[in-house]
Amino acid sequence: MQLSVFFIRLIITFALMGCGVLHANPLIDQLIGTTTAYLEDEVTAYLAGNTQQARYVINVNRLDPRLRLPLCPAKQISAQLESPAVPVGRVTVRVSCDSSEAPWRLFVPATVDLFQQVVISTRVLPRQAVISAVDITLRERNIGQISGGYLLQPEQAIGLRVRRPIAADAVLSPNQLEQDEAVKRGDRVVITAANSRVAVRMPGEALESGSIGNQIRVRNTRSDRIVRARIIAPGQVEVGM
Repeated sequence: MQLSVFFIRLIITFALMGCGVLHANPLIDQLIGTTTAYLEDEVTAYLAGNTQQARYVINVNRLDPRLRLPLCPAKQISAQLESPAVPVGRVTVRVSCDSSEAPWRLFVPATVDLFQQVVISTRVLPRQAVISAVDITLRERNIGQISGGYLLQPEQAIGLRVRRPIAADAVLSPNQLEQDEAVKRGDRVVITAANSRVAVRMPGEALESGSIGNQIRVRNTRSDRIVRARIIAPGQVEVGM
């Protein structure tokens, strides 16, 4: 029994010594500290103009414990974001030592998880559905893991039409949505032709569907002439004179 206790203590001693070897690297501590402090400043600046509440978590990737570069004087070490353009998601920070005696440069990988309230679907949204307030809500998501964009305000989605089916509890992205059709093919419309002095209104029929701002073909039902007109409101189109 005594021999077993001795060997157990010996194993623990070697394990602790091994941990000390792995972690007792002042250079790694300096790299982690410099990278973390730099990213905290960058994320804070990035969020400064954002009125939405957000929280972030910074994790510096494991660094090679065999690094054997000299420590850099505190006033001569600097950091810069290498990629991507914004400090969110997987990032690479270039840490440089401008010491005249032993300058060096290292690239430190890290992850910035940024959690923010984004627009989420509350139910399955079929293709062509027009989004109402009950169809969406705000929930926290890690925006560093969102591809394709996202919306921060429900007002950005309400009234828009779904281009393709969206699953329940899914992040809504701008490219999934489009303006609802203000005019549909076959609708009766009012054609307005105006300039700075006069405005003329004529009845017409839409030959194409479209949203506000779209150009569509319209038939003047009085003259049977087909013109291209811009949709300015539901049931109203405009042509130039």
